[in-house]
Amino acid sequence: MRHRTFWILVSLAAIAVAGACNSRSDVPPVSIVPEGGGAAANAVGATGTSTVSGSITFEGEPPAPETIRMNSDPVCVKEATNTETEYYVVGDGGGLGNVFVYVKEGLSGSYSASGETIVLDQQGCRYTPHVFGVQVGQTVQITNSDPTLHNIHATPAVNAEFNTGQPIQGMSMERTFDQVEVAPDGSPMVPFKCDVHGWMNAYVGVLDHPYFVTTGPDGAFDIGNLPAGNYVIAAWHEMLGEQTQNVTVGDGATANVSFTFTAG
Repeated sequence: MRHRTFWILVSLAAIAVAGACNSRSDVPPVSIVPEGGGAAANAVGATGTSTVSGSITFEGEPPAPETIRMNSDPVCVKEATNTETEYYVVGDGGGLGNVFVYVKEGLSGSYSASGETIVLDQQGCRYTPHVFGVQVGQTVQITNSDPTLHNIHATPAVNAEFNTGQPIQGMSMERTFDQVEVAPDGSPMVPFKCDVHGWMNAYVGVLDHPYFVTTGPDGAFDIGNLPAGNYVIAAWHEMLGEQTQNVTVGDGATANVSFTFTAG
């Protein structure tokens, strides 16, 4: 019995000594780093004062637009103000429109989704805009401005597919995308189509940062508020695929990048 009591007292003393050692002020606390890299993995993406600007041009004679026959829906015939395809939108100076330009590589950290709602309208039996970008988690409001049935059928490769009808003029719904999806390996961005009117289509690029823009008919673009650094800039067109260029931009400086597309 005495022997057992002796070892119990020894054990209690050892525990007390260990506790005292762990409570010493000169012993640094143990730091537990969560899986996934800890704070560094959740670093907020930086903004800056640098700009990448440039132009997208089409070389040669662009294919002529085709006339869309909308006779399947008399409402579309009445409402439509534009009945030409938008595959090649080329300005007087050769500028190429509907090109999605974005930072493909070079950014670090995470960026919060913009609170601005992007509106995709169905008007005149066309999608407006035809090509646009949105951040992961940013709201896209899809509206039917026509007095006829439309259905919105998005067919992403990564994000969730959805297919919803809007039979009444003025109907609206909101959607978000959960994952980055933009021209992987030269394939299309997220396509939108209307299963009722086969000529209606649009494309959206989904990114986890705000550095993107779609060109108008003059082909010009500016991507501002970038931190200084080395980047890969990509330009995507629905018929002509994607091109990329490397660019280095200094703090507060502007770097110029130009892309030239040809039809075959």
